Amino acid sequence: MYTEIVKIIEGGLVNDKEKVINYATVLADNLESQGEASLAKKIRATLSRKRGTLTSLDSFSTKPVDTESRMDIIEISSPQIDAAQIVLSKYSQEAIYSFIESYNRRDTLLKSGFDASNSLLLYGPPGCGKTTVAQFISSITGLPLVTARLDGLVSSLLGSTAKNIRKIFDYASKRECILFLDEFDVVAKLRDDKNELGELKRVVNSLIQNIDAFSDDSILIAATNHHELLDPAIWRRFTTVITLEKPQKEEIRQLLQIILNGKTTNFLSVPKKLDFIESALVGLSHSDIKTIIYNAMRGVILSDRDCLTNCDVLKEVYFHKNHSIEVEDDLIKYLMENGATHKEINESMKIPLRKIQGISKGVDRKEM
Repeated sequence: MYTEIVKIIEGGLVNDKEKVINYATVLADNLESQGEASLAKKIRATLSRKRGTLTSLDSFSTKPVDTESRMDIIEISSPQIDAAQIVLSKYSQEAIYSFIESYNRRDTLLKSGFDASNSLLLYGPPGCGKTTVAQFISSITGLPLVTARLDGLVSSLLGSTAKNIRKIFDYASKRECILFLDEFDVVAKLRDDKNELGELKRVVNSLIQNIDAFSDDSILIAATNHHELLDPAIWRRFTTVITLEKPQKEEIRQLLQIILNGKTTNFLSVPKKLDFIESALVGLSHSDIKTIIYNAMRGVILSDRDCLTNCDVLKEVYFHKNHSIEVEDDLIKYLMENGATHKEINESMKIPLRKIQGISKGVDRKEM
């Protein structure tokens, strides 16, 4: 059996298609005779799908382009993401690690008669970590991340979008990689969508065919903010589906600790103040929270201060939700409702204490 494996490798290195097929067939026969019928079946199925011309690795460096715009329709990267930077719910984290384990131990699963899980659909609100998860899986598995560029993929020329999809899958099939299809709903919509033309059916059909033929040695990840728009047949093509939701208080606390690691604040080690800030951030995405904290930190630096305060953060939350601060009194009320003291508001915003005290008479403070 080892002889067949060596011969298959030799054939692959010199692009000898016939040698690869012949010795892979012999390997399948030998495995079946040794009781490994499932693995033998897998090899034969792979051979039946891969009857096309073997492609040299040299051509892998030439990215596919859209015929109309001449834009690249993929990007290649090798991201390095620390596991500590992934802040998700316990369920989502466990599901992601289970998916990675399934892929890494796919040979073990095959020997037991089970297919490995190599296709993952991520859905949830914008800014909740779908792209980061794809990058993390790339980092953990060591597989290059091949990201489809939707701005180049969708063409105005009739039939070209389906051709671009085929180009991307052909490109990704040349070696083990992670093919990442972001904004997946753009090309995987319901085929009975009355607002779309017949071209959509061709696109979705092309997508389904290419997913079905995708290599078991690579990983396919798709991400969407609008899962309700996906065609039902598309859902069935993914062995693993994970929802990434907006963070709750526990995840918000983890995120704050990561972002503010090594920074001086007046709230991270004060439970009551931290509770107020976490509550104010509930309902926002991971991306929104990072933006708010970074904006607050810029303000601290530009005002030549060393300490990030609860007022700094709450002010940015208020601005993020309202997009402006038209009435200063409303901001002061918001800060007091979320636990800021008169002194903290005075020092942070340089507003006279007398004015703050006057406004506070009509404020009901939240209890934590």
